[in-house]
Amino acid sequence: MSFSAQWLALREPYDQAARNRSVLDAVRKAFAGASAVRVADLGSGTGSTMRAVAPLLPARQYWRLLDHDAALLAAAHDAAPAMCEVTTAHVELAADLGQVLAGDTDLVTMSALLDLVSVQWLERLVAMLAISGRPLYAALSYDGRVDLTPASRLDRTVIAAVNRHQLTDKGFGPALGPDAAATAPDRLRAQGFAIHEGRSDWTFGPADRAIQLEMLAGWAGAAAETGVASDLLDDWLAERRDHVEAARSQMRVGHIDFFAAPIGTR
Repeated sequence: MSFSAQWLALREPYDQAARNRSVLDAVRKAFAGASAVRVADLGSGTGSTMRAVAPLLPARQYWRLLDHDAALLAAAHDAAPAMCEVTTAHVELAADLGQVLAGDTDLVTMSALLDLVSVQWLERLVAMLAISGRPLYAALSYDGRVDLTPASRLDRTVIAAVNRHQLTDKGFGPALGPDAAATAPDRLRAQGFAIHEGRSDWTFGPADRAIQLEMLAGWAGAAAETGVASDLLDDWLAERRDHVEAARSQMRVGHIDFFAAPIGTR
């Protein structure tokens, strides 16, 4: 599954505002005494995770950005913070997980990825992290919570369909979707990791029209693919867009961040 550079640019300010500060502080504390840190960022896109995390880490940083989209990797490399020495790798995470986690890495990071992967992929990741003793910072996993204001009688039907769509194959096999936010920390705890977690909800106010309209279109498209009737979706989309254009629409979209550290290693 691929995302456009335009969509990633639109969402980045909201991602950065949503990231849980307590979880980020746990990452900072874990590496406070290190002279340097080597990071592997999975599904890096245009480098949003690197830009969020780099200010918290030691001055010497070596980032390996991994994604299947070469154009996004090039954009990430060009927008890297000055303290980061960056290399990029064009890889298929679904097939090459063993390869991407090979070599020296102190920290694995990812954002908005775990809800796209299958439980089998997650289990492979957890096993590799447990064997190597590497910590994981995983941000912005969608957890299925959506609050829309003003409410519509059709909201529940559409969002339920969206959450069903989240479980379909996104390139890794049947996706964890909203279940990832709970499943991933549980699997890591079972392998001896300490978990620091917290909410990282997107919040969109009346002024955030562009991203609200993009979200509505995406949700309608996803719901349509699950078989929701087109006339119902047309009615819902028209009503919700009216709220946005009238500057009375607000949204909260639920996400979870966590930092998983092997117990006794840091």
